[in-house]
Amino acid sequence: MTQPEDFLTELKAHLSAERERLQRELERLESTRLAGASAYTEDRGYGTHLADDASGTEQEEVDLALEHSVRERLAAVDEALHRFERGHYGVCERCGKEIAAERLRVMPWASLCIECQTKKERPAGHA
Repeated sequence: MTQPEDFLTELKAHLSAERERLQRELERLESTRLAGASAYTEDRGYGTHLADDASGTEQEEVDLALEHSVRERLAAVDEALHRFERGHYGVCERCGKEIAAERLRVMPWASLCIECQTKKERPAGHA
């Protein structure tokens, strides 16, 4: 990789800090969900208003979606840190080209260059 060493050191520190932040956020979300689990289900269907049941279900779905999103980001950050350890950080996993510094600055967990990411997101059959 041809990125300057100080730039890579900065990105690795950023990834490590992001990992710690995401772990704290995940712990907070899990404890909030577990603490609220009985509140979501305890009274559901027993004399409460149907709208209250729906509101509780909706909040539970929002909480689970947020927890899922944090888990996905944490996995991407962990994988980026592993690429550092293996000496593959900043190299596109699909084409093997260097990922642009601008992309890594914005998204240090990126595993694909912008061209390959665009191809991945393009619907099948569209060139």
